[in-house]
Amino acid sequence: MPFLSGQHTCPTFFSRADHFAAQQQQQAQTQQSSGGPEEPSEPCSTCDVRQQIKSMRLNAIKSQILSKLRMKEAPNISRDVVKQLLPRAPPLQQLLDQYDVLGDDNRDAVVDEDDEHAVTETIMMMATEPDPEVQANGSPKCCLFTLSPKFQASRVLRAQLWVYLRPAEEPTAVFLQISRLTPASDGGRHVRVRSLKLDVKAGAGSWQSIDVKQVLSVWLRQPDTNWGIHINAYDNAGNDLAVTSAEPGEQGLQPFMEVKLSEGPRRLRRDSGLDCDENSPESRCCRYPLTVDFEDFGWDWIIAPKRYKANYCSGECEYMHLQKYPHTHLVNKANPRGNAGPCCTPTKMSPINMLYFNRKEQIIYGKIPSMVVDRCGCS
Repeated sequence: MPFLSGQHTCPTFFSRADHFAAQQQQQAQTQQSSGGPEEPSEPCSTCDVRQQIKSMRLNAIKSQILSKLRMKEAPNISRDVVKQLLPRAPPLQQLLDQYDVLGDDNRDAVVDEDDEHAVTETIMMMATEPDPEVQANGSPKCCLFTLSPKFQASRVLRAQLWVYLRPAEEPTAVFLQISRLTPASDGGRHVRVRSLKLDVKAGAGSWQSIDVKQVLSVWLRQPDTNWGIHINAYDNAGNDLAVTSAEPGEQGLQPFMEVKLSEGPRRLRRDSGLDCDENSPESRCCRYPLTVDFEDFGWDWIIAPKRYKANYCSGECEYMHLQKYPHTHLVNKANPRGNAGPCCTPTKMSPINMLYFNRKEQIIYGKIPSMVVDRCGCS
């Protein structure tokens, strides 16, 4: 890469630590191709440079994801296997559909005092076993929901309890009942809070939902009353069809609660870093769009998102505006080859949430740090 008077151009990578190794690699390749040290030359095509940076960024993202998930190689799980293993719960499928649509729509903004936006969030809580204090001889095995500190009663827009009903032997009416558990010190009573009559067909299991917003609101206002709930769904023959603890072959069918929260009004503004597109004439350090498509990687083991905006940095950095001390740029101009100079690099990065299969074919939801370039700068 050529040296420009008062400026330094260098590739920008996934992390700042990559710069030094990459610069050494570039110099070695230049010396090898020319048979000697790098000499000043005409600037190479900007388009070619960006294409090279994009390719290196994609390779770095592959390595970073596997490293951060503590995998030596990507799990060998095909698309057909993924379809067989995924739970068929309606809200999960809706969330996955939404993930596919919005997974590449990263927020390019930070909180500030402009333009109000209302932000909502969907949280799915899996049921766990209640405290022994509300159990008699180890029963009931379900269901306690541990509430997140971010929950506030005033922000709950909707709360649905999802229950899977086993197949009925014949068409029947089913009475789905939700009762609030109380500790033994209060008599261990089951206080009915919701009931629902359903007509079900024979031979097919089904997911059913029931509104529990009022129950959740009480728990949020009086946390000491949250001992869990008891669920049953009796048919006309007296059979309890509700899956509350998974029997063999019923994994993934346990009850869960879907809660939609409003995070309230927030004010957003655009970040202060430069944003460019591929046709931009900007020569300064700038953030450029880059969409990562996991299907292009052949990574079917990643359930969501299927794609996301990773972005990358490219452009020139001027010494005069970046050095800590006023005289530093004069020293660098006098001895340009003695200093690698500042590089256009990510100065702010953010994580992405990822739903994926591990090598044991278990579904895991996790946050992968530093996957999105939010802002670029010279350092």
